[in-house]
Order: sequence, then C-alpha cells, then structure tokens
Amino acid sequence: MTAPGSTTWIEIAPGFAGYLALPPTGSGPGIVLWQEIFGVNEHVRTVAEQYALSGFTVLAPDAFWRQAPRVQLGYEGAERERGRALMQAYSGADALADIAAAVRALRGRPEVSGPVGSIGFCMGGRLAYLAAATTDVDAAVAFYGGGIQGQLELAAGIRCPVQFHYAENDDHIPPAAVEQVRQAMAGKTAELHVYHGAMHGFNCWARASYHAPSAALAQGRTLTFLARHLMGAG
Repeated sequence: MTAPGSTTWIEIAPGFAGYLALPPTGSGPGIVLWQEIFGVNEHVRTVAEQYALSGFTVLAPDAFWRQAPRVQLGYEGAERERGRALMQAYSGADALADIAAAVRALRGRPEVSGPVGSIGFCMGGRLAYLAAATTDVDAAVAFYGGGIQGQLELAAGIRCPVQFHYAENDDHIPPAAVEQVRQAMAGKTAELHVYHGAMHGFNCWARASYHAPSAALAQGRTLTFLARHLMGAG
C-alpha cells in the first residue's frame, strides 16, 4: 500500500494506467477524475492532488492509453491539434469500457473507504456524465463537458446526483446546449451552474481562458456537493 498523502501510477487493467493521489489520512471516498484532451498532464495531476488534500482518494485514468500512453500536451498550436485528434479517435465503446474499468478498479482499492464519484473537465466532463449514466458511481461532476448535449438519451439511466458547470462564453458549448442539458436533468437530483464572464476551460490556470473567480466558486460548489454526497456531510 502506498503511503498516506502520496501519489503514484497504478494499473487499472492490462496496459491501462492511472494516476492515484491519496488523502493525508491514507483513505477516503473515491473520485475518478477524467482528463481534458491534453492527457494526464501537470494540471490534471495537480487537480487530483487538490481533491486528495480535501480527503478523497483520487484516480486520474490515462484515457488515451491505447493511442499515446501517458501523453502530456500543451494547450496551444500543434499539441492542441494532437489532443483533438486523439479525442476524435477515442471511440465510444472504448470510453465506456475505460469508465467501467476505472470505477471498478477504484472501488477495489484498499484506500477507498466510502462511496465513489466521478469528476471530469471538457472531454472528461462528458466521461463523468457517462459514468453517471452507465455505472454505479454515487455522484458526478461535469465541468464544461463537451458533447453531453448529444448523448442526452442516456440521461434516463442516471440515478445519482450530478452537478454541471458551464461557462457563459463558451465557443464549444452554446447556451442552447446548456439548456438542453438542464431540461434533460429536470426532476433528477442535479445542479447546473453557469459562470458569467467565463470561457471554456476556466478552471485551468495553465490556459489563457483561466478565470480565477469562476474557478474558485466552482471548486467550492464541487467540494460542497461531494462532501454531501460522498462523505455524508450535512
């Protein structure tokens, strides 16, 4: 077993790895943290560590393991285009298989002492939504999940609480798409927040679109949501 507060790469399935970050106490509820198109890069690893410091056992799967294992990309130019190409080649069947394997692997870890949730950003936001729709996760949080509006037929399968975060000025997700998600989640245990003045990627401090007020507010809302649904906080 890894030491409390430590980080390491673990095997989720043969050839499929993930970055594991442990809380200071050594165990806690689980979070599967899904990457953007840029891989499990420094930003994703730091976000995993942030949530681990809040008491969660966090696993960030390497979604592009079939195409480019442990790839780490920047946010502009050729590296951004490579990320787009990797995302486009990442099939729906492969994504669903990876989601199921990651949730199963995290639930089986000795460092997980409670429920398991899922968080994701951009492409990962869509994967977190799919985790809510197709697995037994206990809660999910999707930050500006691209493409969710195209898979709303799966919303009927969601049984867990879900929280959505969207930017007001998102070139990739128009207001009409956000409204479609809102309507599809009506009647479910769901929250949907739109951040005024923010753009796509507002949570990532390494991107030009970083918006500190929105990032801080979204993180606070996410921690409150996860503390309630994964830790049993009032």
